[in-house]
Formats: sequence, structure tokens, C-alpha cells
Amino acid sequence: LNPIYVFGREKFFTLCEEVGISGVIVPDMPFEEKGELASIANKHGVEVVSLIAPTSENRIEMIAKDAEGFIYCVSSLGVTGMRSEIKTDIKSIVETVRKYTDIPVAVGFGISTPAQAEAMARVSDGAIVGSAIVKIVAEHGENADQALFDYVQSMKQAVQKAGA
Repeated sequence: LNPIYVFGREKFFTLCEEVGISGVIVPDMPFEEKGELASIANKHGVEVVSLIAPTSENRIEMIAKDAEGFIYCVSSLGVTGMRSEIKTDIKSIVETVRKYTDIPVAVGFGISTPAQAEAMARVSDGAIVGSAIVKIVAEHGENADQALFDYVQSMKQAVQKAGA
């Protein structure tokens, strides 16, 4: 959130619009602060994606009813990164979210393997992967193209296998 404020909110979303960005994820922004940022973003055709973590049904309802674009359902608490297993009952959280909105729900945080992506896509509309991609780029540098392609293909096939 701070980089957007330091850069300038209006300037940031003007540039987003100019380069064709349709949505942003601001992971450190509390839901209670979304309205002010979203009003500026929306003027430029940019949606501010809501994150829903394992929390109370009342809070899930409040966030889901205000969401735009898609909902980023956080698979576990803590910092993002690769995990060997995801223990949160994601299916239950996604079902709760779907009681209050019909926009897509994608699951992220800790997803790094095709098996994890498939499992998350079976209970949601998709899987979000970040840290594993960053790791590939860090390992391969400027020569990451093929490794990224292969990885993304394997993840895509896993999500498609799940029917998402």
C-alpha cells in the first residue's frame, strides 16, 4: 500500500490505465481502507481485488459483498511462499464466500506444485501462484523463459484437469 501512496494514487492508477492493467492486488491493505483506494482505481477502469483469509463468516460476507473482479482466497495465514501442504479447509471458506457473491474465487498463498494447484482448483475457480515463479526467475535469471513456460504449462494442465 505504501508504494502506491508514495508514488501517488492518482498517478499510479493513471499509469495502470495507460498500460492496460485491469486489476491490482494490494495484499497489505486492510478491507476497511479499500473504499478510498478503489474509488480512485475505478475512475481509471482498474479493480481492487479483495483478499479473504480464514476468518469469521460475518467478515467474509462483508468483504465478499464489496468485492470486484475476483476474490483472492488466502489459503493460510502468514507470509506468502511455497508450502509442502495446505492445511486450511479451503473448500469451506470458498463455500462461505459463494453464499454472498457470484464473482470468481481463486485460491493463493503457498501453491507451488501441480497437485496443489489441482486441489485448489477443484474447490474454487482457480489457483494463484507467485513465489514459485519468482524462485524460477531467481534461479535462471535471463534464461528463465523455458523453465517458466514448462512450469506454467504444468500448472495450467493441473487446473484444467480440475475443471477450473
